[in-house]
Amino acid sequence: MISSPSPWLPTLILLLLSLPIIIFFTSHILPPPPPPISLPDELADLALFRRAAAVESHSTRKPKSRLGSTNSKPKIAFMFLTNTDLQFAPLWEKFFNGNKSNRNLYNVYVHADPTVRPEIKSPGGVFSQDRFIPAKETHRGTATLIAAARRLIATAIIDDPANQFFTLISQHCIPLHSFQFLYNTLFEINSHQVAELKHLKYKSFIEIISQDPNLWDRYTARGDGVMVPEVKFESFRVGSQFFTLTRQHALMVVNERRLWKKFKLPCLKPQSCYPEEHYFPTFLSIEDRKGCAGYTLTRVNWTDSVNGHPHTYYPSELSPELIYNLRRSNFVQPYMFARKFSPDCLNPLMDMADGVIFRD
Repeated sequence: MISSPSPWLPTLILLLLSLPIIIFFTSHILPPPPPPISLPDELADLALFRRAAAVESHSTRKPKSRLGSTNSKPKIAFMFLTNTDLQFAPLWEKFFNGNKSNRNLYNVYVHADPTVRPEIKSPGGVFSQDRFIPAKETHRGTATLIAAARRLIATAIIDDPANQFFTLISQHCIPLHSFQFLYNTLFEINSHQVAELKHLKYKSFIEIISQDPNLWDRYTARGDGVMVPEVKFESFRVGSQFFTLTRQHALMVVNERRLWKKFKLPCLKPQSCYPEEHYFPTFLSIEDRKGCAGYTLTRVNWTDSVNGHPHTYYPSELSPELIYNLRRSNFVQPYMFARKFSPDCLNPLMDMADGVIFRD
């Protein structure tokens, strides 16, 4: 008697025949994982970071500056991290150039993803071509965003020894106060006189959070036990991607090697992996928690976040009341910046610039 074939055999054959089709469509529907940071890119960054450390250690030698110039007054380095056009460049132009005396108090640096070169919206202005630094591709949820921020910091350190604060800005960020208000706040000016740097005790404004319901998932995003011994769970912190660092902390960041070995590893759980929100708060919390305010100067609305993105403001939401509300903070200092705004907010924001945003 001949036994009948297994009822599962046709299903198995169909599955095997369908496998190539499934693989083909999956590869075209799901985006491929971003590539790791290449060895040549890592070596180039390392050379840049060593230059920054060397410039600082030989600060008595007159620096050769490409982007800025030395000045006796301390400056703020504004570092724009972007992968799209600089939609709010006209608003930032008004922020920087609202007073002629501001021009020697800041420097601007732009890290633009080389695959999406932003259009220069202000030829000859603060976003002119010479403000763009040599950049590399960035990918969301990867250590490339850490590398880009460190690249900006190192460039600003090398460029001008007068840079004393280093503020990282998104292309979706807007200012909430005038430049002079921000400058006075950071440098603790009294009677409109800048105190000598050696008498000031600055703090970095970076968010450092130790209590978060998703902390364990974020910590194990690369796999269980991967982060030890360099980063123990009790030392792991999260915070905002955007910050303002003192020069001392900026130097510590570009000199750091030990934690970077862990944070640059690829993630197994992309939905929990935001390295740029983990690396900086963790490192500075370990090295100098008392030197950090523990909060950021950039206001973000997470009440209706989608896929890890915060609330986006649209023109219908803009009003003087919104600007005033965004400034309010539960911390010592008010918020100086806010994100995230849609590109079509530019015209309404420009209409409010002089009468609301820059009127402190």
